[in-house]
Amino acid sequence: MPATPVRAARQADGAFLADMVVEAANWRPGTHRPRHQVLAGEDYLRYLAGWMRPGDAGVIAESPGGEPVGAAWYRMFPRTEPGFAYVGTGVPELIIGVRPLWRSHGVGRILIQALCEHARAEGYGRISLSVERGNFASTLYRSEGFAVTRAGIGRDTMVKRLP
Repeated sequence: MPATPVRAARQADGAFLADMVVEAANWRPGTHRPRHQVLAGEDYLRYLAGWMRPGDAGVIAESPGGEPVGAAWYRMFPRTEPGFAYVGTGVPELIIGVRPLWRSHGVGRILIQALCEHARAEGYGRISLSVERGNFASTLYRSEGFAVTRAGIGRDTMVKRLP
């Protein structure tokens, strides 16, 4: 595939980020939860509600024709309302989704690298994510420097240091 351009996410990208939450929730081949079902769940909605609130940042990968094909973004959560990958105050939680046809073509890696570089430039020392056990993306996360810091029921929390 040709090079994948990446741009900063904007407030208007909220609907596409919702699409990517649905893709992330439906990572397992052979299973498909409808969009309305995924987005009705508070666990996933927390990563979208009020998109581009202070502290939010993200990147969008586009096809050569300019169509969005993947996104990675982070949010900050308070201890009282943690996300799946909450590890502490001041550690942003990364969320990533890539359209199925674009998976295994380096898009996820490009997105992770761009977002981690942005987080580093913003002064963050770590970034976290949550991955369900068995998700093939965990290999990508490990290769990008994420390590499991907390094993949960069916999912692991991974953290990357941003030197």
